[in-house]
Amino acid sequence: MKLTKALQWTAVAAATALAVSACSSGSTGPKPGPSTAAKDGGTFRLGIVEPTAIDPYNTQESEGTLVTQNLFTGLTSVSADGKISNALAESRTPNDDCSQWTFKIKGGTTFSNGEAVDAAAFIRGWTRAAAKVSASDVAYHLGEIDGFKELNTGTATTFRGLSAPDATTLVVKMAIPDCEFDVRTFHTVFSPVPTVAGAASNKAYNDQPIGNGPFKMDGPWQHNSKITLVRNDSYGLTKAHLDRVEISILNAANADQLEYQGFQAGQFDWARMPTEQLTAAKATYKAKGDWYEWDANGMNYLLPMLTSGPMKTKEAREAISYAIDRDAIAQGVFKGFRTSATTIVPPAFADAYQKGLCVSCVKQDKDKAKQLAAQAGLTPGTKLYFGYNTGGGHEAWVQAVAAQLKDVLGLDVHIDGIPFKQLLDKEKTPDATGIYRAAWGADYPTPGNFLNPLLATSSINEDPATHQVQGDNRGRYSNPAFDTLLHQATATKDLAARTKLYQQAEKIAIGDDLALIPLWNRSQQRVANNEKWANLTYDFNENPTLATASQK
Repeated sequence: MKLTKALQWTAVAAATALAVSACSSGSTGPKPGPSTAAKDGGTFRLGIVEPTAIDPYNTQESEGTLVTQNLFTGLTSVSADGKISNALAESRTPNDDCSQWTFKIKGGTTFSNGEAVDAAAFIRGWTRAAAKVSASDVAYHLGEIDGFKELNTGTATTFRGLSAPDATTLVVKMAIPDCEFDVRTFHTVFSPVPTVAGAASNKAYNDQPIGNGPFKMDGPWQHNSKITLVRNDSYGLTKAHLDRVEISILNAANADQLEYQGFQAGQFDWARMPTEQLTAAKATYKAKGDWYEWDANGMNYLLPMLTSGPMKTKEAREAISYAIDRDAIAQGVFKGFRTSATTIVPPAFADAYQKGLCVSCVKQDKDKAKQLAAQAGLTPGTKLYFGYNTGGGHEAWVQAVAAQLKDVLGLDVHIDGIPFKQLLDKEKTPDATGIYRAAWGADYPTPGNFLNPLLATSSINEDPATHQVQGDNRGRYSNPAFDTLLHQATATKDLAARTKLYQQAEKIAIGDDLALIPLWNRSQQRVANNEKWANLTYDFNENPTLATASQK
């Protein structure tokens, strides 16, 4: 197989888009994009852990995204190399100051139940996600649209900024100018929904969404057991070739091991692997052309809780950061399959990347760690909660980090491995404390997709009744200067000028405040049954390209 080009972000002609080009020869596997004449039929099998949601109003992690993106098609599409293109949108047009966007929508397409996919269907889906009663964790992606605040706080029932002059025209009025709003629409929360979707509390629809994508549900989601998809023969764009996709939901405690064992036994056609087995797996499957390895558009980091507990001060967070020997863990635990990180916007975004931004991340410094810990009151014996999700192969490096924190600072680290959904729920609670294992892969190709969701004050979106976070800023970081720079960036049409503003914002949040603690740049490894399947690779969200895969 040919070497796949690694990810590096560069400007493209459209001022709101970014694209990926070659930067190293370390990525392997079939090159993204169909290359073989397609043959219809077959059942593709893979394993995942239990998603949080597959209904687009609250789809939020890779497992849910895998399902939702195959059930729904939105306005735009993003290829694995970061290039945005039209899906159902025929055109995407901002006004002069990016305070309004007009989307012309492809006519004549339907949901799998025959209902028309029109501008009203998009308004329905976006309104449903933004409504207060939905309590969506991803609704903040809609937050720049005029009227979102009123809808999300329950003082309005309609989305003021959305209108449909006719069935194929969607007009979006912004609360603040956003010159890359069309890039955002790739996120699944921007999906259209049919009238039968009802409110977000409609459990029947939550478990068996009716969409307009290349696949449709074959019966409801069988929680903690399986999800089955079949080809949607009424799909309005290029139809899928697979007859069925059978998704087994695995035990979160050892899902990566079960995926790999299933692949080795011929049960699965695509799989992740435990970290400790990556070297052997690569030796076995690379020569067969069944090995995928690429530098992904994401980041692994520690999420510190900033409003309560021992991580409230910058000095405490810097002490933790200086105490970690990232390079030693990258080599000892990850066997060289990871590289140390000093930013939150990853090196895949070449034009925005600021190497060494987090000074305390560059190299372990035990003396500085102890000095800062003393200033922060992190005395030996201080209890530190460290939460992580099971089933993702994180145990070894979590234990290594905890051992370093104990060795260098004498902290009493309480490691807590729990299923992913429980981990996310725990992060949202007002009394969350300590540090959490976290990772972020871009939802859409812009540095703002790291800075805004993870660090903007608006992405905290706290429920006033429960004080739980409903956005992805789980650490509750808030800095007005940072927020101002983000607003200036999105309102800037010139891509180079916008990128500089994003860099200034990241300098405040990471370089100055260390609101998140970078650990390793995100890279991915998968095995795939390329003896059986053609036109199969990874997509922008690091999932297999089910919509293009076909039998050999």
